Amino acid sequence: MKKLFTILAAVLLTATLWAQSPEKMSYQAVIRNSSDVLVTNTQIGMEINIRQGSVSGTVVYTETQTPTTNANGLVSIEIGGGTGFNTIDWAIDIYYIETKTDPAGGTNYTITGTSQLLSVPYALHAKTAETVTGGGGFTHYVGELFGGGIVVSVWKESGVEHGLIASLTDVSASAQWSSITSTEIGAPAQSPIDGQANTTAIVDQGDVSGAAYLCDNYSSGGFTDWYLPATWELTQCYNAAFVVNTILGDDGFQFAYYWSSTEDINNNAWAQDFGGGTLDNGLKGANLRVRAVRRF
Repeated sequence: MKKLFTILAAVLLTATLWAQSPEKMSYQAVIRNSSDVLVTNTQIGMEINIRQGSVSGTVVYTETQTPTTNANGLVSIEIGGGTGFNTIDWAIDIYYIETKTDPAGGTNYTITGTSQLLSVPYALHAKTAETVTGGGGFTHYVGELFGGGIVVSVWKESGVEHGLIASLTDVSASAQWSSITSTEIGAPAQSPIDGQANTTAIVDQGDVSGAAYLCDNYSSGGFTDWYLPATWELTQCYNAAFVVNTILGDDGFQFAYYWSSTEDINNNAWAQDFGGGTLDNGLKGANLRVRAVRRF
């Protein structure tokens, strides 16, 4: 797998208690320069854009900041203090957060990263819906210890609340995608959204020790319906990583590749780099980290 990262970023929603105040998103990033060296104890320049519709879509919000990284290259900021953030209608489209960084503290932005906002807009929309309709909010929230694990995403389907729960620890620190590494399963294991279906297909093929098998046989909190997340579900986990790691500490997500259950071709499957957010296809025989999920 090609190592592609200069920024490790995570976003979460923080809401004030005052109805007049805008919601904000807390953002953390580990900053590395073009030589992949941590930028530590340094004031940097940042431009943050919210783009609508696609990674190159219309910028509906922008702001600049000059925060200082800590000894580990970590920078922590709050996004949303400028004009226009609280007028974004999260319900009408998908949104992406784009960050541009100048390690020297100016506006010569040499590091750029863009990722889709998933959990955060849903949470913001839930608050808006509750205000408008008088009761459309969510019962559960990202970071809640619930259902044998920790909630990483919530959404509604036809008014019914659903969510994705990640296990409280990694199921494995090093496992192959499957014990069968060179035979394609095909469509039954290639869904980007249905990890349960993928996991079932992988196990039915004969996996007896790989990531899918481990998740299929995992049990926590009295629940046994765990599975290996599909790429979309794994991205939900990545987007919630800051919240999860703040709550779980050392048991949180590691800055490493995690297997998804989404097959690519005969000997490749998709994995996500939690050190940068990219999805890459890698050999099924590679040993990567494994986290189980379940839905409610």
